[in-house]
Amino acid sequence: MIKASRIVSRKFDIPGSHTLEVAKTHGAYDALSDAFAFSPAEIVEVIKESGLRGKGGGGAPAGTKWGLMPQDDPRPSYLVVNGDESEPGTFKDRQIISKDPHLLIEGIIITCYAIKAHDAYIYIRGEYCQFQQILQSAIDEAYAAGLLGERSGGEAYRVDITIHRGAGAYICGEKSALLESMEGKRGHPRLKPKQKEPEWYFGNPTLVNNVETIASVPYIVKNGARAYREFGTEHSPGTLLFAMSGHVEKPGVYEAEFGTPMLEYIEHYGGGVLGGRKLKAVIPGGASTAVLTADEVAYATLDYENLRAMHSALGTGGMIVMDEGTDMVEALKNLLEFYHHESCGQCTPCREGTGWSDTILGRVLEGRGRSEDIDKLLELADTMDGKTICVFAPAVAIVVRSFIGKFRDEFEAKASV
Repeated sequence: MIKASRIVSRKFDIPGSHTLEVAKTHGAYDALSDAFAFSPAEIVEVIKESGLRGKGGGGAPAGTKWGLMPQDDPRPSYLVVNGDESEPGTFKDRQIISKDPHLLIEGIIITCYAIKAHDAYIYIRGEYCQFQQILQSAIDEAYAAGLLGERSGGEAYRVDITIHRGAGAYICGEKSALLESMEGKRGHPRLKPKQKEPEWYFGNPTLVNNVETIASVPYIVKNGARAYREFGTEHSPGTLLFAMSGHVEKPGVYEAEFGTPMLEYIEHYGGGVLGGRKLKAVIPGGASTAVLTADEVAYATLDYENLRAMHSALGTGGMIVMDEGTDMVEALKNLLEFYHHESCGQCTPCREGTGWSDTILGRVLEGRGRSEDIDKLLELADTMDGKTICVFAPAVAIVVRSFIGKFRDEFEAKASV
C-alpha cells in the first residue's frame, strides 16, 4: 500500500498556490527563520545528514556537492538552478515552477545563504515561456514583500534572483554546457576536472542544482534531516516527483518515496495500463535510461540502487509506459531522431554516431534493411560509449543496447522484410 508522501507537491492542489498570498497561508517561507538561526556551515551539514540526492538525473549527494563550495574565498559565489528540463518523458520541474514557485524561491534563499552566494540564476528551458512568466511573477512578489533583495526574509543578507531563458538546446541541461551558454558561448560541455571541485561561472565558484533538489531544501531545514530520512530507503532517502506518460489511464506528475515498487506506482497513480491492455515495457527515468521489460518491471523499485542493479537508472523519474501494441523498433527510431537532432556536434563519435544510427534504423523501417544492420547499430553504440566529453553519447549507446538486447526479435523481423 502506497502511503502519501508529499514534501515538494504539498501545495500543488491548492487553488492559487502560485501566488504569495496563498503560499504564505500554507507555510511558505516559514523555514527562513530556522535557516538564518544556523550558520552556513551548519546548513550544509544538515543537507549532508539528510541524504538529499540531486534530482536532475545523476543522483549525487547534494550536501557533498554543497561542501565543495569555498566558505572563505574573496571571489563571489553563485547558485545556478537548472530548469532546462528537456529530457523526453520528463516534465516534473515545470510542476514546481507553475504550482509552487515560492517553494523554489525559498529554497534558493536558504541555499544561497548556505554557500555564501548573493546572486542566483534560474536557467529555464526556452520553450517554457508560460512557466517563466509564472515564475517571474512570483519573484516580483517576493521582491515587493521584502523576501528578496538587500534583506532577504527580513535578514541582513542579500539574495537576488535572475531568470536566464535558454534557446531550446537539449545539451544545455548538462551543467557545464549550461554555464557555457550563460557566459554567452555555444552550449558545449566542458572537459571534466581530475578532482572534485565546484562548477565555475566566469571563473567564480558556482553550485548547479536541479529545481526539485532546491525545492526540497525548505522541508529539510524546517523539519530536520531525520524527518526527511523517514521517507525512502537507507541509500535513497526522501521522495521524488515522478512524471508518468505513455499508455496509462492517468498520466501526470505524482510524488512518491524512493523504494516504491514500480508496478504498484503505475497501478496506484496511473490507474494501470491504458484500456486494460498488457504492459510491454517501461523507460523508467527519462529517455536516456535503459528500457525495462514487463517482467523486469514486476520486481523493480523506484530507487537508484535497484535500477542500477537492473542495468538501468532512475534518472529524472520520467517514466514512459508502453503497452503490448508498441512497436519497439519505431519507439527507438523516435528516440534516435531526437538524439540525432540534439547532439551538439562537439565530439565526432556522438555527432556521427547518432546520425548514422538514425539513418540505419530508418532504412530498416523502410523495408530496405538487412540483418547485419542490427549488429551495425550495436557496433556504433560501442563507438559512442565512453569516447566523448559528456554522457550524451554513452546514454544513446545504453538506450540502443537495451532496446535491441531485449526486443531483438522485433528488429530482426523488420530487417528481414
